Formats: sequence, structure tokens, C-alpha cells
Amino acid sequence: MNNKMVAGSEEWVSLPDLALPMIKVRVDSGAKTSALHAVNILPFQRNGEAWVSFDVYPLQFDGKKVVHCEAPVADRRTIKSTSGNRDSRYVIKTKLKIGEESWEIEVSLTNRDSMGYRMLLGREAMRGKMLVDPDSSFLFGAFAKDEAESFYKKGTQDVQGLRIGLLASNPDLYSNQRIIEAGEQLGHQVEFLDIKQCYIKLDAKTPEVHYRGGRILNNLHAVIPRIRPSMTYYGCALTRQFESMGVYALNTSNAITHSRDKLYSLQLMLNNGLDIPITGFANSPLDTNDLIKMVGGSPLIVKLLEGTQGKGVVLAETKKAAESVINAFKSLNANILVQEFIKEANGKDLRCFVINGKVVAAMQREAPPGEFRANIHLGGTGSVVKITKEERKLAIQAAKAMGLEVAGVDLIRSSKGPLLLEVNSSPGLEGIEGATGKDIAIEMIKSIENNVAKKFSKRILRNRIS
Repeated sequence: MNNKMVAGSEEWVSLPDLALPMIKVRVDSGAKTSALHAVNILPFQRNGEAWVSFDVYPLQFDGKKVVHCEAPVADRRTIKSTSGNRDSRYVIKTKLKIGEESWEIEVSLTNRDSMGYRMLLGREAMRGKMLVDPDSSFLFGAFAKDEAESFYKKGTQDVQGLRIGLLASNPDLYSNQRIIEAGEQLGHQVEFLDIKQCYIKLDAKTPEVHYRGGRILNNLHAVIPRIRPSMTYYGCALTRQFESMGVYALNTSNAITHSRDKLYSLQLMLNNGLDIPITGFANSPLDTNDLIKMVGGSPLIVKLLEGTQGKGVVLAETKKAAESVINAFKSLNANILVQEFIKEANGKDLRCFVINGKVVAAMQREAPPGEFRANIHLGGTGSVVKITKEERKLAIQAAKAMGLEVAGVDLIRSSKGPLLLEVNSSPGLEGIEGATGKDIAIEMIKSIENNVAKKFSKRILRNRIS
């Protein structure tokens, strides 16, 4: 026991292997595993081994000083946080230096923006080395805020590319991981920003967007909104705030709002001379028979206006079935779309991925047996397809009419020619990248470069990896 050092409940330590000369830690023997605040956590391979890259903002409430780190992956574990939540984290090994002593410890990587300390030192790291005096603090030296800042040069971030915020809800989603990976590959800093953790300061002189922990996000060059339907209102308000501050949005708030309104988007398509299946709109009508007749009779499709990813969509194969479905929706007092059924499509449709006015990839989606919706989320399959000039033109015009830089445009082949089904403002990447073998995420980042980088110094792209 006499050989063990005594530490207070909080101390200043160094992580020299990670180029972190000064970071304040909470010394907590009640926690098993140590944890380090990290963002933009991205796994990669180096010489056949698993590594992870990540960014550390070492000083609390300082969003300007960031250190980019890389380390071999020691493990990936499910860890219970102090709030009781469990999440899967990468674990690395690194040297801890406190006072004159140093030794190797294991550290899990997680976002600690909302916590009071950038690092938590757990009992596994202390074992055999340290005792804790909970009544004391900074037994190895205290540092004022300006002294701690002096260890980090202003603008410590070693990022020569664009600073891009990915506005989304799920950091583990394939599409979000691919976008972050593509941004890093092209030499940019892409940070995942949970929409729910962002909040807005409305002020004529100093408008701001804050992130959990109080970090100000005003230094971004661009944002990529990937807003789930349930977060449309708040996500678009957040995107609009960034736009008002001069931050480029890959898809604007107005375009996203229009795309999420199924009826308005169809009206917009028609106003731009683009063909859609014959569609009726009603709010639980009494004239059910006339509504059915309006779209050419059965079979027909009945959709809830608020449905997403194939939910709330029913095929009524007979007039009696159509009446039953519409009458069922009446009891919900729901807004419904009734649409002609394109039988000759045979359960297939086309997804065209449009970026910056070009179709960069296209796939054919086929419904699984017994299903009429060609939706991969519902078990359908995707395969590469060669689209016609007419289909390509229609997809590009649809994205343009909606005002979207990035769009997933769904078409269906009919005896009358291609028809528009829907325009998606946050299209998924997994299905179309898997079907076509194309790197869609890279194309999205390049679109941002084309629209933003020319406004900044040429050094923005000088470290880009081709």
C-alpha cells in the first residue's frame, strides 16, 4: 500500500501517446472502465489490423481546440454508463501519465459532451497503482483555465479540409457511417451531430447553434441533413438556422419540407409537367365509389398521407376490398391518397440516385413473393439496371423541381411510359451501393466540395486523399 500514489477525486493527467499533454479527469473508483471524450469515431484497417481514428476536444466548453488521434483497437465492448445506458464502445490501450508516474491503461471511446469531465479514470486503471482520497483535488498540481489552454495551440485541429456536420439521429446507420468515412477519405472533418442534442440561439447579431455540453457549432462549412420523418419539423428548423448563418446545406430545409409532404410533392411534380400515376386525395370521403372510379377502379393503392417506408400502404385488388380499406381509414379520420395500380410493373420499380443534377446510380427494386411493394426495407431485392434517357431525364427533373441536391427518385415503368412515385430527401445508401457497386457517399462529399470549397482558401483541399 505504501508504494501506491494517492490521487484526489479530480486530477490533471497526460496521455502522451495520443498527443494530449493536459486533460482533466474525474477519478472514480465506482466506475470499472476508464472513458475518454471522443467524436468522429471511425474504424479502419492498417496493415491488416483494426484501428480507430477519433477527435478529442480536450478542454471542457472549448469547441476550437481539437486533437485528431489514431490507435489500434484493443476491444469493442458493451459498457454501462453512469446514467444507466448501455452502448457499444471501442476500447484502446494508451499510456497514462500522472505526476512522475506513467503506465498503460485501457480507455473506452465515447461522447462525453454532456459530462463535467473530458475523461473518467476507472478502477481498472488504478489497480495496483493508486488510492483515492475523495476529499481532495489536484494533488499533483492545479491549473487555471488559461494555463491548461497554453498546452494546446489555438486551432490545434490538424484538419485542412472542410468542417462538415452530419445532422442525423443514428450514428450506427450504414448510410451515416459511409458518409463520415467518405468525408475522412477526401480529407475533411465530418462530425455526427445528433439532431435532438442541438439547440438554437435566435439573435439578430449573434445567431448560434449549440451542441450538448454547450459547444457552439458556428464554424461549420456545410451540413448534411439526414432527417428521419418523425424529426422533420425540428430537423428542418435546425437546418434553416445553419442556412441563415451562411452554412451550406446539402439539401435545404425548404426542399426537405416539400419532399416530406406527399400531396404537395405530387402537386409540385404535376405543376412542372412531370407524370405520376392517377391519384385521388381525400379526408375519409363519403363518396367512396366516386373516389375509386376517379383513379380507374380496382385494383388500386390506398396510402395514408403520413406513412413512410411502405407503412400505411395497402393494395386493394377488388372494388369491395377498396371500399373496405377506405371505410377503415374513415374511422381514423385520416388523410388518404388513392392511386392507380400499375399492374404491368409486376412488383418492380426504379430507384435513381440524383446528386447535383446527375443520376449517379440506378437500381431496380423487386418485391418479395406475395408483396406488391418493391421496397428493400420490406424484404425486396435490388439489382443494377440500365435506365432509359427518358427515365434519366424524369429523375433529374423531379429532383430539380423539389429543389434537392441529393435525392432518391422512385419511378415505375408503365404502358404510358415512366411515372414518378416519390422523391426522397434522405435516401439510404446501403441498398444502392450494394446493388451497383458505386461509391455514392464519395459523390455526396464531392458535391459539397463543388458547392462550398471554391469559397475558401485552396488549402482546404490540399491534403485530400484521392
